[in-house]
Amino acid sequence: MKPAPFELARPDNLAEAAAALARHAGAARLLAGGQSLGPMLNLRLVRPAMLVAIAHLPQLGAVAEDADAVTIGAAVTHSAIADGRTPDIGGGILARIAQGIAYRAVRNLGTIGGSLCHADPAADWLTTLTALGARVLTWREAGGRAIPLAQFVTGAFRTALATGEIVQAVRVPRPSAQARWGYYKACRKPGEFAHAMAAVLDDRARGIRRAVIGAAGGPPLVLEGERVTPAAAEDALRAAGLDVVARHMQAVALKRALAEAAA
Repeated sequence: MKPAPFELARPDNLAEAAAALARHAGAARLLAGGQSLGPMLNLRLVRPAMLVAIAHLPQLGAVAEDADAVTIGAAVTHSAIADGRTPDIGGGILARIAQGIAYRAVRNLGTIGGSLCHADPAADWLTTLTALGARVLTWREAGGRAIPLAQFVTGAFRTALATGEIVQAVRVPRPSAQARWGYYKACRKPGEFAHAMAAVLDDRARGIRRAVIGAAGGPPLVLEGERVTPAAAEDALRAAGLDVVARHMQAVALKRALAEAAA
């Protein structure tokens, strides 16, 4: 099957990209790496009147760092992060996450912003960056926002982006030198989306103890402070409607992430 016919726009800046989206009033889609959108187009799960290509825009490829955080442009690829061509927040955390995403061919084209905007519950960046306390930086004519990632995703494949609002970058705080990190995901084979996943950040110097469970069918489940326990996770997973097998897999993922963070 091939995509339904569509127009292709290649704007010179974010203002032109937003204008193209506005002209088609919900019938246009942004195209960066296309690793999620491409298959959806081929299967005709989406049939946009226009695709707006944005991966080439300099504003989306910029990377900056300061003492507190690393800011990564939305069009930066997974492979750029995996290969260390962008700054890391410390401990090789971001590179390790990127290295575990799908296959090399996907990492070469897929982008960090595109992954977050696609909002697949089982995506690596969604779970891990939520645990790290990242914020999504957006651009729009009326002024951009800095949206905590825990509030950015409103449901499976749904985000808090307004019409004409474009993700420009992701700002990821640096953990303290004493911070502990754990991450585990369960896949039947390498390259697949996870069936269970959990990330844990224990950063007492910054007053943070956080666990995030992904691949739970909706937004990541966030546990803070004293609620970072298997029992609290079981309650959250049951409330999210997961069956007993899925809850068990998630419990194992969380226990292994906790064990890594404690090691």
